[in-house]
Amino acid sequence: MLLEVNNVSVFFGTNPALDELSVALESGGAIGLLGPNGAGKSTLIKMLLGFINPSRGNASVFGLDVQTDYLSIRQQVGYMPEDDCLIPQMTAVQLVAYAGELCGMPARDAIQRAHEVLYYVGLDEERYRSVSGYSAGMRQRVKLAQALVHDPKLLLLDEPTNGMDTSGREEMLILVKDIAVDKGIDVILSSHLLPDVESACHYVIALSHGSLVISGEIESLRKNKGQVYDLKIVGDRDAYIAALNRLPYDTELRSDGRVRVTSTATERTDGRFFFNLAHETGVQLRQLREVKHSLEDVFADAMEME
Repeated sequence: MLLEVNNVSVFFGTNPALDELSVALESGGAIGLLGPNGAGKSTLIKMLLGFINPSRGNASVFGLDVQTDYLSIRQQVGYMPEDDCLIPQMTAVQLVAYAGELCGMPARDAIQRAHEVLYYVGLDEERYRSVSGYSAGMRQRVKLAQALVHDPKLLLLDEPTNGMDTSGREEMLILVKDIAVDKGIDVILSSHLLPDVESACHYVIALSHGSLVISGEIESLRKNKGQVYDLKIVGDRDAYIAALNRLPYDTELRSDGRVRVTSTATERTDGRFFFNLAHETGVQLRQLREVKHSLEDVFADAMEME
């Protein structure tokens, strides 16, 4: 088991940053920690590292208790914080090597490893420059490098694409996938950006107001939401919609004039059904397209139910 959180609450004053949160995650791949700002994502990460103690409940990482074994946990975890943690007077090589020494690496090994991880994150040619002159995207890459320098078993990334342009974000997410899949390091990617989580992760847990609203494999969550079709109708559209609404289908008239149909049945719908119904109601179907659910659809529905 990678980590377990059992009925954990964390209070700041009287406000719960985490509210009776329970989640268990198995090792393997990249896991998205999703939620809007203030949902409790950073609080959860800091609690797992032992920076914040639970007000109630208990949690463990690698089977180690976060309140008593936090030093052992930190030795095996790489942490990329959301806030800027760089020492501006240092070069990237100096800073990453220093992070390695703080993790217990001999100085010679730390400097060699610093060169390796800076090359890996794409800062090979810039590694001797002072980080004070780095762009926001380059600073994010240094933060990733310092989290990787001691070859951790688990990588905690808090908003890793902050301040990056489109190409930089894509490159960062490619690195995250490579770390999780090819390097075999477990990754928890915390973000309020659904496309980032959907692009890089296979599993997601989503928080809102410190509580769990979604947990599961992204592809399974999409499939469990039900089939959705976009239909372009020529003729008496209202009659066709009325016929659908008498069956296990929800309908929505889109701004472009198409009708979005969501199946509430447990069995999969054959597309021929819609053509048969069109014949019965005297309309023509000019287009029938099955729509693949996005993580945004799943998350939006979960938030509405909450």
